[in-house]
Amino acid sequence: MNENEYGQSIRDEIARNETALRRYTELLASYGGRIRLTGPSDATVLWEDHILDCAWSLPSLPASGAVIDVGSGGGLPGIVWAICRPGLKVTLLDSVHKKCSAMEQMSAELGLTNVTVAWARAEDFAVTRRESFDLAGARALAEAGIVAELLSPLVRRGGSVLAFKGPRYTEEIAAIATWKGLGLLPPTIVSYHMGEKERHILVWQKNAPCPKVFPRRAGSAEKDPWWR
Repeated sequence: MNENEYGQSIRDEIARNETALRRYTELLASYGGRIRLTGPSDATVLWEDHILDCAWSLPSLPASGAVIDVGSGGGLPGIVWAICRPGLKVTLLDSVHKKCSAMEQMSAELGLTNVTVAWARAEDFAVTRRESFDLAGARALAEAGIVAELLSPLVRRGGSVLAFKGPRYTEEIAAIATWKGLGLLPPTIVSYHMGEKERHILVWQKNAPCPKVFPRRAGSAEKDPWWR
């Protein structure tokens, strides 16, 4: 499927769920002056740069099961997933309590019964929910190797890890010769454009258990990269 065909499937997804997605955009914008859930607070910018961007990950989601959005912030992409995939159980994870409270309120106003909000760091959450999700995803969280370390312990064997990236992802993964140390296969890439912006979604399939050394203590992933 080329980008145009892929894009048409995304537009169809958005059209089917546009009323709820627009309402979510309004709710996000309403928090602009109170809590920094995401960069912009203008509804048009939120729609074009964030909601539509998140929708590009929808074809990569499992048909059923449990997924988790790590570092969800204002629910991007997790609330978009929950709206468009009501059969999925979606966990929104963030370490900032105010953001978690906002996501709970927005989910309630949207009538989303398939959402759970969790207040914790990814490293701590993975200890109690180790390898229990079918997919773990993150947007604007960290460089690719770090995202993979934080998310792999959350995903069951046979599941997948997903990350939204810009064009510099090639530099981020160039130094990583193999992903076996996390139980992952090399990522497949979905490339697309948001206007003139080049965007990519990396998807790693998990084909082996994540080594028990992971998750490491909070902050270790950034200070001591696992691949070096």
